[in-house]
Formats: sequence, structure tokens, C-alpha cells
Amino acid sequence: MSTFPESVNEQIGYEFAASQQYIAIAAYYDAQTLPQLAAHFYRQAVEERNHAMMMVQYLLDADEEVVVPGVEAPQTQFEDAVAPVSLALAQEKRVTTQIVELVKLAREEGELVGEQFLHWFLTEQREEVASMSTLLAVVERGKDNLLAVEQHLASAQPDATPDATAPPAAGGAL
Repeated sequence: MSTFPESVNEQIGYEFAASQQYIAIAAYYDAQTLPQLAAHFYRQAVEERNHAMMMVQYLLDADEEVVVPGVEAPQTQFEDAVAPVSLALAQEKRVTTQIVELVKLAREEGELVGEQFLHWFLTEQREEVASMSTLLAVVERGKDNLLAVEQHLASAQPDATPDATAPPAAGGAL
């Protein structure tokens, strides 16, 4: 069984893998000339990268070793425009489970500072699953008219305000 710091290092890999998967999804939509969907997933990729860097900073602050693991290549081929969002939702649900398990491990090991650090991620994951579920519903409804999906995303401008409650990211958040 891994220790809490080892598990955080493992999670860093999962976050970087999620970032790469989102870049692959964004590139797929970019190649399909769907700039709003592409931009959405490019932003998601940066967000996942920032999550990994928050965990790096946590380990540095805790005077723990940082071990950045390698990641598997992301999926780059999709059967249709719905499949990437479906994959993204499954990924967000998997990451939520991983964060929950990290919180449990922190609690078991008495890592109260680590547990408190992860509470922000629990809230973030709830929001990510809800957001991706909504996007999946929109893309499923609009799969025969993806320009309507593009219009929907263009009208739903993302909030560019940095989250003041977010943990610091090593090297600064992008």
C-alpha cells in the first residue's frame, strides 16, 4: 500500500494524463473545424496541468519528494463528435474517485493538512463532473448540427476570474 505522499505523486501523473487527453480531444475538434469545442478542451488541458502543479507545490511545501510519473498516450481517434465528451466525462468521474481515495488515505494516515488540501479538489471535481455532464447532453442533442453546439459554447463564455481559493501551483498557474 502506498503512503499518502506516494499516492499524491501518482495523482500528479493522473492529472498530467488528463491534461494530455484534453489536448488530444481539443486537437480532434480543431481538425473538425469546431473552434469552440477545441477551445473548451484546450482550457481544460491547462486546468488539469495546473491541478498537477498544485500537487507538486503541496509536496514541496510538505518537504516530500516529488516524483513526476510518465503517462500513457492519450486516445486520439474518435468515432464521432460525441465520443470525446463521453470520454472526458468518464475521465472526470475516474479522477473524482481517485481524489476521494486520496482523502481517505490522508485521513487514515492522520495527514490532516493533506486532507484539508484535497477538499478544494473535491469541490472542483463535483463542478467538473456536472459541467462535463451538461456538455455531453448538449453535444448529444446537437450531434446532427454541431454548429448549434458551437453557438451554445460561444454564448456561454467561461469565467476567466482566477479562483482565489485554489491552492498555489508550482511555478504559477497558467
